[in-house]
Order: sequence, then C-alpha cells, then structure tokens
Amino acid sequence: MVPRYARPQMTAIWSPENRYRIWFEIEAHATDALAELGVVPQSAAKALWDWWATEPTIDVAAIDAIEAVTKHDVIAFLTWVAEHVGDEARFMHQGMTSSDVLDTCLAVQLTQATDILLADLDALLEAIKRRAHEHKLTPTIGRSHGIHAEPVTFGLKLAEAYAEFARCRTRLIAARAEIATCAISGAVGTFANIDPRVEAHVAAKLGLAIEPVSTQVIPRDRHAMFFATLGVIASSIERLSVEIRHLQRTEVLEAEEYFSPGQKGSSAMPHKRNPVLTENLTGLARMVRSAVTPALENVALWHERDISHSSVERFIGPDATVTLDFALARLAGVVDKLLVYPARMQKNLDRMGGLVHSQRVLLALTQAGASREDSYALVQRNAMKVWESDGQLSLLDLLKADADVTARLSAEQLTDLFDLGYHMKHVDTIFARVFGAA
Repeated sequence: MVPRYARPQMTAIWSPENRYRIWFEIEAHATDALAELGVVPQSAAKALWDWWATEPTIDVAAIDAIEAVTKHDVIAFLTWVAEHVGDEARFMHQGMTSSDVLDTCLAVQLTQATDILLADLDALLEAIKRRAHEHKLTPTIGRSHGIHAEPVTFGLKLAEAYAEFARCRTRLIAARAEIATCAISGAVGTFANIDPRVEAHVAAKLGLAIEPVSTQVIPRDRHAMFFATLGVIASSIERLSVEIRHLQRTEVLEAEEYFSPGQKGSSAMPHKRNPVLTENLTGLARMVRSAVTPALENVALWHERDISHSSVERFIGPDATVTLDFALARLAGVVDKLLVYPARMQKNLDRMGGLVHSQRVLLALTQAGASREDSYALVQRNAMKVWESDGQLSLLDLLKADADVTARLSAEQLTDLFDLGYHMKHVDTIFARVFGAA
C-alpha cells in the first residue's frame, strides 16, 4: 500500500491489529461451539472472552518475535494468546487447521473492505446523478472515433456513467456474497476432528455463509471473481476519467477538473491547467486491474492446498481494495467539482458548419423518394465541401443551392432539418430508464 493513495478507514482493515482481532474472534467463537458440544470445558471459552473483555493491546511486535522462532504466523499468535490466558488456552484451535483461521479472516476483511467500497460507489453515484440532472439538456457534440458525429447532451454522457457504475454496484454486491464464506473444516476439509456445527456457529457470529465444500482452503474461484469485479470497476473509473481528460484538451475544453486557488499546473509553464486527477485515476485503475490475473492464477492449487496463493493475496488483498477505495473517492470529488462550459460545447457543435445534421437530411431525402445511395451521395458531396473548408462553409446553404436536393426538399424543409432540439426529444425517456420516474 502506498500512503499517498490510501485512506485510513480502508488501511485499518488490513492492519495487523485488525487481523489478529479477527483471528481471536474466530478462535473464541469456535471454542464456544466446542464447549456447547462438550468437546472442551465451558471454562476454556469463558477464559478467552474474560481476557478479551479487558481490551488487551495487540502486541504485534511480541507476536512477530514468536513467529521469528516458530516460522508460523498462526502458531505464533496462539502462543501469544496462551501466554496471557493461561492453561485454558490449550483448548483453542481444537480440530482446526491454520487455513480455517486465515481463510475465514480474509473473508471477513474482504467483506469489511467491500462495505466501504459500496459506500464509495454510493457517493460517486450521487455526485454523477446531481451533475447529470444539472446538464440534462446541455447540448454537446457526440463523437465516434474521436470525430464529430451527432448532438447529445452532457447530461446523457453522465447518465451513461451513472448506469455503468450502478451495474458495478450490483456486481460488487454479488462479489461480496461470493467471498463472504467461512471454512472451519479441519486439515483437509473433512471435519474429521471438528464438528460442522462449529463452522456454522462461527459463520453466524461473523456474518458469513458456510463454505459448502472446502479442501484445506476456501476455493479460490471465489476470490478470482471478487478481484475480477474490482478490475471491472477500475475500468469504469478509467472510462469516465479518459472522457474528462479528452474534454479538457485545449482544442476541446468543454469540461475541466476544478483548479483550486494556489494550485500549480507545471513547474516550467505557469499557464498550465492539467487533468492530473483523472490521469492519476487512469494509473490507479491499471494497478487495481493488475490484481486480476494473479487472482485467476490462484484458482489452480495442488490437490487439497498449496501456499502459492498465500503470498499473492497478502499483496492484492490490501493493494486492490485500498487503491480502489481511494480512486472511487477521488473520482467522486472530480465529478462533484467538475467545471462544465456549455458555451464552448455550443461553439464546438457549430464548428463544422452544420455537418452534425447530415443524417437527418439523408433520411429526409429517402422519405422524399430518392434511393438511399443517391441520397447519401447528394449529402456527402456537399458535406465534403464543408469538411474541406474546416467549417467555414455552411451545409445548409450548400444544400439549398443544390438543385438535385431542392428538387426533393424545399428550403423551409431543409431549415427544419437543422433543428438542434430534434436530438433531445428522447432525453427524458433515457433519464427515466436510468434514474427512474421523476
């Protein structure tokens, strides 16, 4: 985790202190269940919770020192707890294997992280929705292949982003359910030395589902799906960021990141106002997606388990969730403060001498009796003159002067075809689909 791109609430989830607290709760809840089943004495579970009630400080350094000798993190933790709890601690971990603790803990941490990410998405969606309604009918040029196509509205651009992130939210909810499973099934998942009721009890206490069948570990296809979902969300972040970056280009300048008082754009050029936040978001998206392939490769483990996945997850668990949390919050801020320039949008719309209305003329000519091929040729031969003049000529004027065109369409009919409002007649329909009825 890079502190520059991390927020405290998310990083706390991946701290050693939080990890060890979750480990303790797993062990103590399991001991409760074992006591209820008569496998261990009730006094053992009570001793654990009595010590925990004193709110002991998690001595990470002490646990690390034990691990330096044992070369085993779970054993080091159990040894440290036993040093404080005393003789009753020998009943901890009865019939369990380390992965029961590690995998269940990871499930808890990922669900905790997901809850933060869902809140981040909610904040982003709210910002996008507000700005979309603000610019619902702000006309701007739609581009395909980076070239002027036909008019849209800036609100529609944002509605599109809203719908995309709403899908991301749905996927993340599904990914949370996929990852939130508990396995307390013993050395190779057979429950040979521990009753399945212990697993059910721990799962209920931690808000997890039981893993239907585990080996020594929870199957890693769950984790692969989780990180793939984070990767898709990152790509959606990049998509909106790239749109904003393009709109901020000097030749376009239809929208721009907020530039705060005292902010500097360049160490050499005092005039610069660069899209640094959305450029940064593009880079962060790449980092989140970099977790996807290792997560997919973690699915194939040897037999009931090897540990080739373990080191990978120590990286990608914290890094992907912390980075995505930061990115979502940053994007929400960008959208919230985005500077939008409707006059420049209109200027760009008008820049190519009415070419954006060419399809309407094409369709009108076909409806007036011309073949599609002839109609296309009539419009294109005039449109190319406008294109080559860099918009200095007017498509409407050229069409009105073209006898082959006016033989089909009157000057008044041609003028009507250049109405910008025509392209906005279904904006309300699209908004109702995206945001619901007003």
